[in-house]
Amino acid sequence: MALDFDADARRLRLSVDGAVLAEAGLDDAGRRELEEAVTAFVQASGDARRLDREGVLPLRLVGDGATSRFQDRARGYVSLHGAASVEDVDAAVAAPVDSRRFRSNIVVSGAGAWDELGWSGRIRIGDVAFDVQRPIGRCAAIMANPDTGERDARLLRVLTTEFDQAEPTLGILLLPADGGGVVRVGDQVIIER
Repeated sequence: MALDFDADARRLRLSVDGAVLAEAGLDDAGRRELEEAVTAFVQASGDARRLDREGVLPLRLVGDGATSRFQDRARGYVSLHGAASVEDVDAAVAAPVDSRRFRSNIVVSGAGAWDELGWSGRIRIGDVAFDVQRPIGRCAAIMANPDTGERDARLLRVLTTEFDQAEPTLGILLLPADGGGVVRVGDQVIIER
């Protein structure tokens, strides 16, 4: 699926293999049209069974097209995972696996593989405090190679079988506390609990 956004007109075009799936503005009617088109596309795909869970449908387009966002959930979560966790997954499959597959906002080094899944309460990254919310249940997007878009690794199955997870999980969701702030590369991570 290709996405083109005309910022001046505030219009979004979704295409699949060159055919336009939907093209609409970001007003209420346009948002509904885009949401319905993406929902129908996914429901017709091999991933349709993944939609049949509490809280998944209806699919919603988040953001206003003007304000920068770094999350795909309406509450403004920040996603974080440990580099060692991804290294663990990479060692379990033949396809190359790096942090880009997981699209986290923050990747931390120095923690042991899967340590972040045990974090709770509050953590601080540099001067910014975050409240830990929950582990991130992963979707089929992680199976696509970030360079080619081809599905080359069955990572959902790898997470559940090789790492004995009930649901495919990697990383955690955080909510900024105390008004948020700026996180910089190299900031220290402190688990305050």
